[in-house]
Amino acid sequence: MRLTNHLNQLRRVLVLGIALVMMFIPMGGALTAPDDHAGPAPSVGLVCETDPNATFTLSALPGYISMADGNTIFMWSYGVGRDDFQFPGPVLCVNEGQTVTIVLHNDLPVPTSMVFPGQVGVMANGVPSAAQFDGSGKLTSLAQTVAPGGSITYSFVASRPGTFLYQSGTNPGIQVQMGLHGALVVRPALGANFAYNDPETEFDPEDEYLMMLGEIDPLLHQAIERGETFDMRNYKARYFLINGRTFPDTLAPNYASWLPTQPYGSLAHIYPYDPVTNPLPALSRYIGVGTEIYPFHPHAFNSDIIGRDGFPVKGPGGENLWEEKFSIPIGPVQTTDALWSWRDTENWSDTNPVPIDIPSDQNLTFGLFWGGTPYLGNTDTLPTGTTTFNQCGEFYHIAHNHALQQITGWGVVLIGQVTFTRIDPPLPNNCP
Repeated sequence: MRLTNHLNQLRRVLVLGIALVMMFIPMGGALTAPDDHAGPAPSVGLVCETDPNATFTLSALPGYISMADGNTIFMWSYGVGRDDFQFPGPVLCVNEGQTVTIVLHNDLPVPTSMVFPGQVGVMANGVPSAAQFDGSGKLTSLAQTVAPGGSITYSFVASRPGTFLYQSGTNPGIQVQMGLHGALVVRPALGANFAYNDPETEFDPEDEYLMMLGEIDPLLHQAIERGETFDMRNYKARYFLINGRTFPDTLAPNYASWLPTQPYGSLAHIYPYDPVTNPLPALSRYIGVGTEIYPFHPHAFNSDIIGRDGFPVKGPGGENLWEEKFSIPIGPVQTTDALWSWRDTENWSDTNPVPIDIPSDQNLTFGLFWGGTPYLGNTDTLPTGTTTFNQCGEFYHIAHNHALQQITGWGVVLIGQVTFTRIDPPLPNNCP
């Protein structure tokens, strides 16, 4: 019974998700990013905030985000510059060996700070960043704080490549859950199309994705908005997010106009592996900003775990010890780098058919998502008057949290950590 309910639930997600993908995503197009960003932003994939000198100005700000069930949540987060709230904070992309400088302005009503897990030698206003204590020896902050209305400058050398988190170091149990976090990507000296300084970590730069997995207890946010205290013993996450969005908004393009403060989508759009035309894998960068381990599961392919917390998965002799994972557990403050690709291992085609009987038409009805054939890139002639969203024989595979209560939102099914992978037929094709 549980398995049947699970499959029925995922089937409903698949139908809804594909419809929304086709409505939302202008594949192959580009969206114009806000003025603070140079040039157009890709409709899908990682969006970097960059600077030649690796110098960034961020503001800790209050703001609001939208949940897919219509709820509006009060948040704190980091904006680029002095007046742009966004959640999560911008993805800061720098090069290995650069000195990274971040000027933080505090526009919140409480003191705050920033910490950079995985970075060493962090300076705050020119002195080593260090934990702060009150007169009784009680820890008050993991780094020097900045008072409301003030600013502070952090700097460090990005000494090793990988995926990292930045977040508040002051009362993090409250402030990180309120939204003060973002991603830091350090590109290796070997090149921006490598995850690490290892030739085997090369990936297709058109297929780089961020999966920042987080959660929200709206009662915490309501209390903070009202200026009230909140007892963290009562904390209970009720929304579960990918890149600051709930499903189906996770499928919307980067900088979707109807999500003005939630810039990052999480749909992946790839092509099948081909040793000549598409030899390189995709790279997904996972970051956990919740309070527990999320077992994230992309359907239809396993992933090679090549790095954790900015360290390549290698043995004592430098040999790769990559792990092939069906489900990828992502813990709090943990980052994981994964290479993956979609492979047609059986070379299925009309002349090399699936070695099973295809179900009869009573089970596979021509319509929105069934083009009459199971083969990637193929469609049959549909009955007159039939509408289809499956425009060029593409596949859609769900990717979701395997803890199924976390693909809900405050009790509403299908509002949570859910997204999709779209696989198009090999190029050249007629896909829009």
